Amino acid sequence: MRTANGKSDNSAADHAVVRSVDRELLRAIPAGELVGIGELIDKLGVTATAVRQRVDRMLDRGLIEREKVVAGRGRPTYQYRLTDQGRRTNSADSTELAEAMWQEVLAIEDLEVRERLLAGIAKRLGKEYANRLHEARLDGSAPLEDRMRLLSKLLSERRVNSDVVSEGELPVLDISSCPFPTLANGEHDHSMCRLEELLLSEALGKPVQLSQCRKDGDACCQFAPAETLEAKPIGVSGRLRQTDAERESSAAESANVSRG
Repeated sequence: MRTANGKSDNSAADHAVVRSVDRELLRAIPAGELVGIGELIDKLGVTATAVRQRVDRMLDRGLIEREKVVAGRGRPTYQYRLTDQGRRTNSADSTELAEAMWQEVLAIEDLEVRERLLAGIAKRLGKEYANRLHEARLDGSAPLEDRMRLLSKLLSERRVNSDVVSEGELPVLDISSCPFPTLANGEHDHSMCRLEELLLSEALGKPVQLSQCRKDGDACCQFAPAETLEAKPIGVSGRLRQTDAERESSAAESANVSRG
């Protein structure tokens, strides 16, 4: 279903895989410029029917929008431009940049500085989900389970497998696949877990805590409302400290072995 300007109001498909022929159409539309069907036909070298089919798919995905152009007494025509989502889809792969920046975050030795940086990143990422929940009228006053279920749906749009289950009086969010698998470091490094915990808390407008973790041998990563969990001497923030302590201990043991 489309709005008046031809833009889709179905955001569920925004993050799905874009076909190669449709990506060619997106690349044929310069960012910030309007392009007509005739120009797209010339650029792509295909028939008007093929172009219109691709345009319709991209309109339905919300990756382009149309603008009516009235010239003289003739019939109005439409021109097309990339939406913000279309520009992101059309941009270069930023995986290598993200991996490099994440390694620099992990290299920060001051744990308080690292924690503040993780919190800032998580807040920016979480706000996008929080805005989607707000648009669906599922903000902080709505039942937590309803908010979690919509968040689970939004995560699935980004190919993150998750589910909401009931644990006692309050729901918990189970995530069976890491949202950022290429950034999750080593078996004992829980930095990404901490980022996810902060991100989900921001998205839900309620603090959640990692209660189970695949890195610790659990079947999935489970996030529960913070007040439902008993105080633990080592929380997720503690895991960061514990990781560094383990490294220091390991280094000390290696030094002792070398001296022996």
